[in-house]
Amino acid sequence: MQIGVQSFASRSRPVFESTDEERVHVLQRLAATCRIFGRRGYSEGLLGHITVRDPEVPERYWVNPVGIPLHQVRVSHLVQVNHEGQIVQGDGMVNPVGLLLHTAVHQARPDVSAMCHAHALHASTWAAFERLLDPITQDACVFFEQQALILEPRVVRDRTAAARFAKGFGDKLVAIHAGHGIFTTGQTVDEAAWWFVLMNRCCEAQLIAQACGEPSLWAPDDARWLASVLGSPQFGWLSFQTLWDDIILSDPDLVQ
Repeated sequence: MQIGVQSFASRSRPVFESTDEERVHVLQRLAATCRIFGRRGYSEGLLGHITVRDPEVPERYWVNPVGIPLHQVRVSHLVQVNHEGQIVQGDGMVNPVGLLLHTAVHQARPDVSAMCHAHALHASTWAAFERLLDPITQDACVFFEQQALILEPRVVRDRTAAARFAKGFGDKLVAIHAGHGIFTTGQTVDEAAWWFVLMNRCCEAQLIAQACGEPSLWAPDDARWLASVLGSPQFGWLSFQTLWDDIILSDPDLVQ
């Protein structure tokens, strides 16, 4: 058992010999994230979109198309779009409003390689309270001082509103969009996906806790330290590998 733990702890982000090799890896992780979100019930009809920069042309993004259930997405389904939301590579429709939001954040944040959003039940419900998550658990401390609360614009219909959304996001790791849900970012799609899974679970925990009473809060210094350690890009990436190992074993066809 100890050997297995050491082996897992030694895993690190891969280094690629070419952008083509990196693209294959990125698209496999994007398809895997779609499968994981679908399996966890984050998908409702046509809703839910995950974007990741192309390794060679970072001004273009890969995204899951509309109309294919998240739990069925394969690499061959993914499409590449530009800042205008036009499909550059692949076949299928894309969510125009979702792309407005995602591309605005990508343009404002060169550090963001991937971004996730889906209408997960607990995250969407928590967003109706129009407030940040509290550091009531160790997991929730990951997002301490790393959350943006976006109250306006509540509905995004054009690029101007999308730019306001991105400005409201600021330099935070994640955002709660009032009455809508959560958005998570990362240096890799692995990282962004893990923050989404974890944050939705934290929303669920706070909803349950508040239904029972008033939960206690972690001390700011302790919460801040936990955020610096458990909220690091490396820890987020590494945490996702447990989900990858599971989904690639059960759904090997996702790479097709």
